[in-house]
Amino acid sequence: MMGKTPENIKAIRPLRDGVIADIEVAEQMIKHFIRKTVGPRGRALFGPEVVICVPTGSTQVERRAIRDAVSNAGARLVWLIDEPMAAAIGADLPVTHPIGSMVVDIGGGTTEVGVISVGGMHASMSARVGGDKMDEAISFHVRRTHNLLIGEATAERVKKELGSAMVAQDGKLRTASIKGRDVTRGVPREISITQAEIAEALAECMGQIAQVVHSALENTAPEVAADIIEGGIVMTGGGALLSQIDAFLALQTGLPVRIAENPLYCVAIGAGQTLDEADYRGVLQAV
Repeated sequence: MMGKTPENIKAIRPLRDGVIADIEVAEQMIKHFIRKTVGPRGRALFGPEVVICVPTGSTQVERRAIRDAVSNAGARLVWLIDEPMAAAIGADLPVTHPIGSMVVDIGGGTTEVGVISVGGMHASMSARVGGDKMDEAISFHVRRTHNLLIGEATAERVKKELGSAMVAQDGKLRTASIKGRDVTRGVPREISITQAEIAEALAECMGQIAQVVHSALENTAPEVAADIIEGGIVMTGGGALLSQIDAFLALQTGLPVRIAENPLYCVAIGAGQTLDEADYRGVLQAV
């Protein structure tokens, strides 16, 4: 529905940059999720215990807003967990052992980098660059170079089809067609765009992600850094599905990089495991 609604209907995104942008709509969304999970009679007895993932860079005010929204939606008890910690648990990393692990979670609103050891965050960095910023970068590039205005949904489709952190070495470049509105003439138009153009459009976002990874590594103790050399960097989140992104980070850091087995759902799976398994209870935070 994004970009296609009439004047009397407004499509709202309650979350922006990993935090709540519209608290009333966020409450309704969470209430809907709780109702789907516990059924219509769940609230009559007692609300569920809920774990919410938050960016490591979020402020106490933002964390309280998230907690209040979940409480008002019907939760009995609300726990918060840093996204990199949840991602590491979901990726089956040894977070409770005295072994350093590094996870890079590229979500829709933020990129979260965490160095984890003995059940705690040894170092963490957060940058408000993710899938949404990549879509914006593609839209801006298409408008600047082709005078074509495209919507969020089109930019996201092109990112999934052609998106790449760097141009493939074999020289094989795929193309895709994009439909939008011509800026100068004001009429619909279709163009063809190459994978190299999309890689160029995403270069700034990739640079920001590499920078936040470097910052986290600079703040890592030598012993933990030695463990990261052994275990490498693990990538999670929808952004980890971007073509060549593991090779790009390996080139930037000189470390082995691998993508988690189920990157899109690692954070959700890890958050669920904190409630199911007593070993992980210590990583939960109350606000």
